[in-house]
Amino acid sequence: MPEKPKVKGPASYFPSIEKTYGQPIDHWLSVIDKMAGKKHMEMVAELKSEHGLGHGHANALVAFHRTKNGS
Repeated sequence: MPEKPKVKGPASYFPSIEKTYGQPIDHWLSVIDKMAGKKHMEMVAELKSEHGLGHGHANALVAFHRTKNGS
């Protein structure tokens, strides 16, 4: 039976983010969608201050979102 490849990069944080904050990743990506036009660190700061995310989790979500959307 082949082994599943290990998830790397920002997505490796997703299980912990969902467990810690009780929301699916799609919820957080839609929150970030509403921050259009902001810089990376502005988005991270807003996730931390307005939603209580830790720096590493917020940074991983923003990095994934920006990569996925070609930003």
